[in-house]
Amino acid sequence: MASLRKHPRSPFWFACFNLPDGRRTQRSTKQTDRRKAERIANKWEDAARQKVSEDQARRVLSDIHKVIHGEGLVTKTVQAHFEDWTESVKATAAPATATAYAQVARDFLISLGDRASRDLHQLTPADIGRFRAEALRRVSPTTANKQIKILRVCLGQAVKLGLIESNPATKVDTVKVRAGERGERRPFTLEELRKVLAVCSPEWKGIVLAGLYTGQRLGDIATLTWAAVDLEQNAISFVTAKTNRRQHIPIAKPLRAYFETLPAGDDPRAHLFPKAAASSRRSNEFYDILADAGLVKERSDANTDKTGQGRKRRRTVNELSFHCLRHTATSLLKVAGVSQAVVMDLIGHDSEAASRTYTHVDDDAKRAALEKLPDILSS
Repeated sequence: MASLRKHPRSPFWFACFNLPDGRRTQRSTKQTDRRKAERIANKWEDAARQKVSEDQARRVLSDIHKVIHGEGLVTKTVQAHFEDWTESVKATAAPATATAYAQVARDFLISLGDRASRDLHQLTPADIGRFRAEALRRVSPTTANKQIKILRVCLGQAVKLGLIESNPATKVDTVKVRAGERGERRPFTLEELRKVLAVCSPEWKGIVLAGLYTGQRLGDIATLTWAAVDLEQNAISFVTAKTNRRQHIPIAKPLRAYFETLPAGDDPRAHLFPKAAASSRRSNEFYDILADAGLVKERSDANTDKTGQGRKRRRTVNELSFHCLRHTATSLLKVAGVSQAVVMDLIGHDSEAASRTYTHVDDDAKRAALEKLPDILSS
């Protein structure tokens, strides 16, 4: 039976009880109240006698926590935490980021299977390692590393909330990416851009021109409304979805020439590119355009291939995508001798240095920079 004793140099009661192997031990209850100390000692004794499992041990600890603080330990299953976290991300992150995070969370829970219903404390680095191995069979090493980093963020939140003491995802290394596996994007050449424009529909022609002459992301361009376009001031103003950055970009002459061919509507909320704004597969549509231009290999379906393995098979990483227009604009501006500050302001690149020292770039400087870009529509 558990008993209590006082140490002459400590204000706390010590619990004396037998371990499962019969040895007598003593542990400080960290309590000066004898009644609370007795309850803690008895729970330790019961746990030692029954040779409890890990789950039972956690319940004992929760009971002891309740004796001391009036409430049990806060616990959560892996699934509950990941679902709550993805909901919280929706309120703080850009929609595209929240969607990407939610997909990684779903994939991880699928990887865990029945283990997703376990207490969050039982999640181990081995679970993270298995998920990484599965990811590497269907995505590039770079993407697999991004997924591990997302798990680190999610489980870091669990540490912050006091649900777990340490982050198991930080104990799993990212994969070393070899040069041939990086899937690095590159700028388009002017000749390639002319091939792309030659096979574009009228709407996609405008989207490509906007990508080249503003350097903005596909989602932001596809959802532009007439309210963002001021032809009198010759500028486009909008807030980016990913970074929540307000952009004010002068309209380059080739892009303005395209805008002037569009029928002006009465509704400022109307989209410049209505089909693209309503589409959920814009990136795939642009890939098809690249294929028609002979710049990438054709594919029959975004999620299947001739092997029939679909998502189980690692996807091919292409060096050309719509995002490459962003690289193209950056490269052309730098080749034209435009300063780094102006390029960053136009494209919307943020950096630590820019955050420390804010540099205001006026419209005249940005307009002068855009005038240095080549007219892709001229022969």
